Amino acid sequence: MMAASSSRLPASHDVNATWEVLGPGIDQIMTRLREGMNNADYMKLYTLAYNHCTSSRMGSGSSDLGSLGGSVGSKSGANLVGAELYNCLIQYFQSHLADVRKGAEGLAEEPLLKYYGAEWDRYTTGAQYVNRLLAYLNRHWVKREKDEGRKHVYTVYILALVQWKEHMFKHVQNKGRLVNALLRQIERQRNGEVIESSLVKNVVDSLVSLGLDEADTNRQNLDVYKHEFEKPFLEATELYYQAESDAFVAQNSVTDYMKKAEARIKEEEDRVELYLHSTTRAKLVNCCDNTLVRRHAGILWDEFQTLLDLEKADDLYRIYTLMSRIVEGLEPLRQKFEAHVKRVGLAAVEKVAAGGGGGDGAADAGPGATATATAAAAMEPNAYVGALLDAHRTNLDTVNASFRGEAGFLAALDKACRDFVNRNKATGASTSKSPELLAKHADALLKKSNRTTAEASLEDALSDVMVVFKYIEDKDVFQKFYSKMLAKRLVNFASASDDAEANMISRLKEACGYEYTTKLQRMFTDMGLSKELNDSFREAMAKTHDKAELDVDFYALVLANGFWPLQAPTTDFSIPTELLPTYERFQRYYAAKHSGRKLTWLWQLSKNEVKANYLAQKYQFGTSTFQTAVLLQFNQTDALTADELRTATGLNDATLKPVLAMLAKAKVLLHEADSDTYTLNTSFKSKKIRVNLNLPVKAEQKAESTEVMKTVDEDRRLLLQATIVRIMKARKQLRHANLIQEVVAQVSARFQPKVPDVKKAIDQLIDKEYLERVEGQKDMYSYLA
Repeated sequence: MMAASSSRLPASHDVNATWEVLGPGIDQIMTRLREGMNNADYMKLYTLAYNHCTSSRMGSGSSDLGSLGGSVGSKSGANLVGAELYNCLIQYFQSHLADVRKGAEGLAEEPLLKYYGAEWDRYTTGAQYVNRLLAYLNRHWVKREKDEGRKHVYTVYILALVQWKEHMFKHVQNKGRLVNALLRQIERQRNGEVIESSLVKNVVDSLVSLGLDEADTNRQNLDVYKHEFEKPFLEATELYYQAESDAFVAQNSVTDYMKKAEARIKEEEDRVELYLHSTTRAKLVNCCDNTLVRRHAGILWDEFQTLLDLEKADDLYRIYTLMSRIVEGLEPLRQKFEAHVKRVGLAAVEKVAAGGGGGDGAADAGPGATATATAAAAMEPNAYVGALLDAHRTNLDTVNASFRGEAGFLAALDKACRDFVNRNKATGASTSKSPELLAKHADALLKKSNRTTAEASLEDALSDVMVVFKYIEDKDVFQKFYSKMLAKRLVNFASASDDAEANMISRLKEACGYEYTTKLQRMFTDMGLSKELNDSFREAMAKTHDKAELDVDFYALVLANGFWPLQAPTTDFSIPTELLPTYERFQRYYAAKHSGRKLTWLWQLSKNEVKANYLAQKYQFGTSTFQTAVLLQFNQTDALTADELRTATGLNDATLKPVLAMLAKAKVLLHEADSDTYTLNTSFKSKKIRVNLNLPVKAEQKAESTEVMKTVDEDRRLLLQATIVRIMKARKQLRHANLIQEVVAQVSARFQPKVPDVKKAIDQLIDKEYLERVEGQKDMYSYLA
């Protein structure tokens, strides 16, 4: 209840009389708030304060403030009253806090925090009520003083905080007593003890509240919190974790330490949410990163390779997340990962090379060129590509699962894959072997004879081809081999699916651009046009010839020269009389339909089906046209010499010998080693009714690879020259080093050019007078229009 019993209010201008009533009321609010105060008494106090502040008398208006905690001195003037009341309030707070301060004497650790926190709560709650009680003092006298630039004048609540800071906090905090008690509680919690987190939070929040901006008391700062608490807190945190981490590392494994560090960092982040100010988070996290991660980065980097070898996905993710916390943490991991991927890829290829027929000889031969050539020759394309894909897939899974697809690790994976895909046990120093093997693998997938890949999974298999293709440096080599093999599949009607072929071309076009696949797409166009041409030819012949005349089932592919990687025949050829009428009819039909066009017949690529009527069993022989020409000669006689066959067919020795050798090997013709005569085998037998005699010759395959590489070299030479001319035409003049750099950059999407080759192309263009050296500047070239 109110201490003043008189119902009559004192004179409004008499500050002493006013404070005699107002002072005890304020003291009750500040010290005995729980006892309560009825509304009438509260309004009496409010009215008393209001009347005093609105009274006007000479010499009580404008005022100055002395030093912090001092009283207000009056100046002459007729204005609002408030300085004396403000001074009384200051004196009350100081007196009150002196009593509060006595209660903290002799206290330390948790008891000190409990006392400080309880008194802070009571003091600030009471100050808020007093602030409302003296609202008119705030709105008028305090506002007027602040507007006139008076320093150290505050609203009542802020004044209460200023007084607490000066007359309570500074005394309790003397020699760090209060903050040390806080740090001790936090250390106990770090040691696993249960503490009263709300107590710590209450005291820390009080330090935040005491951060008052002297220039603008409406704005808080964190000076008290930062200087008195945050700085020693971070120092204590660093010392604590230095000692703990050093001791833990000395007695435990690196993986256990990573778990410990991970848990400690999480605890500290949670600690911010429990009782620290949010601005401390970044500093605390940085402190933990330096102490728990950076100080022990060396052992973490060293452990990384072991985790990779053991495929410890969880621990790899753990080390990744820890090392990503420091700027320099991930790069050493990326470098180790790149070396690991390269090592795994090379080992996978070497294992396949050693396991495949002939691979053991390569492995035993040592690191020389002979061993590499043997391994490359023995390498089966599907196994080779499978080994590359397995190495890539395993490490990509690691990047996605353990490194969360981080760009740096993906780049390291790509760099390592590019290295081992192009240079390994199978390829040796040549970068053309990998694209050749990949093209052969794609060829096997897209052939009708592919029984291992289901139609549903062919899409995935082609995606895998593109994974390896991405890393191929000499994409022009792949293009040449793929183009050659596609041509064979189309010419021999051996494609498993037109949709799959179109799908693959679409993928290549997306990866390398329209120009890369122009010829491939034109091949499909020619196949469609050929079908239309053959249909119209059959219809035309059916109208003008008897059925008996059309005794040969005939289909011709008419392919545009320049788009198909096909070579003209290297031998003369006499068309057998049995095929000649059909040949001539088609020639006349095509000439009439397309005047001015000339047909070049690629007999070496043509194939036939021949019925064997001379045997009891009616076999059908699948033959090349050259084999057909040889066999048809035996319609007149059962035995012929090589010379007679050469004369009859017109074939040269280089072509005829492999044909006769294949027919003799299949025992369709009989040939004695010391004889030049070939005899028709009238006792020929086979388990199959359809016998394929048109088998590839290994020597021809090897020569074909050599021929492809010759065309690659020629195309590269022309591409380099065209690129140089294009650059110089745009630049007019360019220095040697800059020209080399631009040429390499522009053609690297197709292949990795060698600097000597670029220099040679420049010299050739100078000889052709496309370029010239600028006089007086040896390293400067000028374009000649």
